[in-house]
Amino acid sequence: MSEGDVGAAVDTAEQQGLRTDIVYDVAIVGAGPGGLTAAIYAARARLETIVLEKLSIGGLITTSDWVDNFPGFPEGISGEELGERFRKHAERFVGHITLNAVTSIRKQNGRYYLGTDTGEIQATSVILSTGSEPVKLPVPQEEQFRGKGISYCATCDAAFFKNKVVAVVGGGDAALHEALYLSKFATKVFLVHRRVEFRAAHILQEQVLANPRIELKLDCIPVDVLGDRRVEELVIEDVRTHRRETLHVNGIFGSIGEKPNSELVRDLVELTDKGLVKVNANKETSLKGLFAVGDVTDTPLKQVITACADGAIAVISAEQYIRNLKR
Repeated sequence: MSEGDVGAAVDTAEQQGLRTDIVYDVAIVGAGPGGLTAAIYAARARLETIVLEKLSIGGLITTSDWVDNFPGFPEGISGEELGERFRKHAERFVGHITLNAVTSIRKQNGRYYLGTDTGEIQATSVILSTGSEPVKLPVPQEEQFRGKGISYCATCDAAFFKNKVVAVVGGGDAALHEALYLSKFATKVFLVHRRVEFRAAHILQEQVLANPRIELKLDCIPVDVLGDRRVEELVIEDVRTHRRETLHVNGIFGSIGEKPNSELVRDLVELTDKGLVKVNANKETSLKGLFAVGDVTDTPLKQVITACADGAIAVISAEQYIRNLKR
């Protein structure tokens, strides 16, 4: 790289709110609810803080049509607005929230080095808040109807389908849990699974089979979603006969897996067999000074409110870690 190229890279970094000439106390990777909560707590603790996000500030919750279970909003709030409120609150305290992808993380001589699109920054500690992504439903209309009838979280959205008909796609523990939970709200739940046998625990299978509101559609896969502005029909196909059937539904819940965004640290910290980052109660990973929060971790409940709590805990732990280094 020529001297002129180096200067251009520095200028771009400065424009992005990055400083490559200092060591941040805390570098937060990911600007979802957990990362933004961590930013608020870290800045209030007077820690030199930077937040880096590769896509959009606010996280996955911004794609949710409506959030009805976040405390303080008794009438509910759109996911987009909730994410925007998180952003504004964090920006009140933190001067460095930047759309800049982190491409690598390494630790050397007790310090973290984060490679970004516009230069390398240094930090004493890192809080990973990169979230996870549900495996998308294999239908062409997934993006069109996501948040408009297609959901990946019954706990979040079940109440919107009270006295309506929904479908759950999947056959593992999570899918059966979703179907059972939705049956408390919906008049009927179609459970669509590509095999004739479930992979879920037997006790869950027994509960599903005994539930009069759940109707099984086995050996079937979803192929099309139809509707005007929202989901109205789900077309499924028998994997053996290829016969198609149209289900009249108001909502479709995908539960065919989850992909944690843990690639950045897969060679640094201990992961579960599903790629989730293992953390303890203090949100510490197996690598000192690297903390993780929210959906990228092996937390038993993945909700906005638990991600926020994780972010607060991680900062307290990071602050203690930094304090110990200075002794």
